[in-house]
Amino acid sequence: MRNKIGLIIIVALIVVFAFVAFKWIKHRIDYAVTDAVFVESDQMANLSFYRAQGKIIKLYKNEGDTVKKGEVIAEIDPTDYITKLKQVKHQIQALQAKKASLEEKLKKTTQKVSIKEKTAYLTKEQVKTSIKALEHQLKQIKAKIQLVKRDVERFERLAKKELIPHRKYEEAQTQLKILIQQKKATLQQIESLKLNLKKAQESIKLAEAEKLSIPEIKKNIESLQNKILALQQQKKDLENLISYTKLISPYNGKIAKKFVSEGEVVPAGKPIYAIVPDNTLYILVLLEETKLKGVKIGSKAIIHIDAYPDKEYKGEVFEINPATAAKFALVPRDVTAGEFTKVAQRIPVKIKITEGDLSVLKVGLGGKVEIKREK
Repeated sequence: MRNKIGLIIIVALIVVFAFVAFKWIKHRIDYAVTDAVFVESDQMANLSFYRAQGKIIKLYKNEGDTVKKGEVIAEIDPTDYITKLKQVKHQIQALQAKKASLEEKLKKTTQKVSIKEKTAYLTKEQVKTSIKALEHQLKQIKAKIQLVKRDVERFERLAKKELIPHRKYEEAQTQLKILIQQKKATLQQIESLKLNLKKAQESIKLAEAEKLSIPEIKKNIESLQNKILALQQQKKDLENLISYTKLISPYNGKIAKKFVSEGEVVPAGKPIYAIVPDNTLYILVLLEETKLKGVKIGSKAIIHIDAYPDKEYKGEVFEINPATAAKFALVPRDVTAGEFTKVAQRIPVKIKITEGDLSVLKVGLGGKVEIKREK
C-alpha cells in the first residue's frame, strides 16, 4: 500500500514537473526573455545659464524632483547686471537731455539766422533802392544848379544895366544857394546810406557765418543719437542678461542630476541640472542574437523593473539596431588573426512604453523584459 502511494506521488511530481517544464519551454519559445534591460532617454538635456554668470543664490530643485515647462529652477545673483543697467539708464537720460538742448539750440539758431539773413538782404535792397533814388535826385539838382547859375550870371548883367530889378537877381542867387544846400544834403544822405549798405552786407556775412554753425550742431546731435542708440542696445542686452539669471525649464520632466551647489560661482554655459523630459523614456534591451528570432518592429513586450517588482509595464518594439553593441565598444574585438572566443552578440532593441506608471521611472534602472515573438 505504501509503495503504491509513493509511486502515485512520484508520478504526480513527474507530471507537475513535466507540465511546468512544458510551460517554461513554451514560454521561451513564444517570448524572447532577457534581463539586459535599462530605462533610457534619448533627450536628456544639461541645462545651464545662457550668457549670464555669477554666484548661485538659489537652487529650487533636487535630483528626482518634477519640473514644469517655464518653471524657474535656479537663480544667480543679478546685482552686477542691475547696477550696470542703472548706470546705462543714467547715461541715456544725460545724453537725451543734452540732445534735447542741442535740438532747441538748432531750432533757435536756424530761426535767428533766417531772420537775420532775410532782414539783412531786405535792408540791403532797400538801401540800394534809396541810394539809386537819391542819386537820381542829385542828378536833377545838379542840372537845376547849372540852369540857375546861368540865370544868376544873366540876371547879374541885366541888373547892372538896370534892365531888371535888382531883386530878381537876388532871388536867383537865393535859389542857387538853396540848390547847393540840397545837393550837399543829398550827398550826405547818399554817404549815410552807403554806410548802411556796408552794415547790411556785414550783417549778411555774419548771418552766413552763423549759418555755418548749423551743420556742426546737426553733426553733434547725430553723434549723440548714435551714442544713445548704442546705449539703448546695451540696456536691452543687460535686461536680457538679468532675465538670463533665472534658469527656466524648457519642458516638463524630472531632474536627473544636480551638478552645482548654492553659493557656487559658475560661468555661463556650465551645466546646472540634467533633465529628462516627460514622455521620452523608453526601454533599451540588449538582446542576445540567439533570441532575436521572431522579434520585429511592433512586437509586444511585458516589462518588469527591479526597483518596482510589483509594477508591470507593457510596451512595443519600435527600433531594432542594425549593428551589435560590440561594434560600438571603446575597444572593439580584433578578429583579423582568426583567434577569438565564441560569445553571443547582443543587439540593441528599443521598446516604447505603452502602459504603466512612468512617473516613478528613472534613467538607468534595470529590469527584465519578455518580448512576444511574431509568427
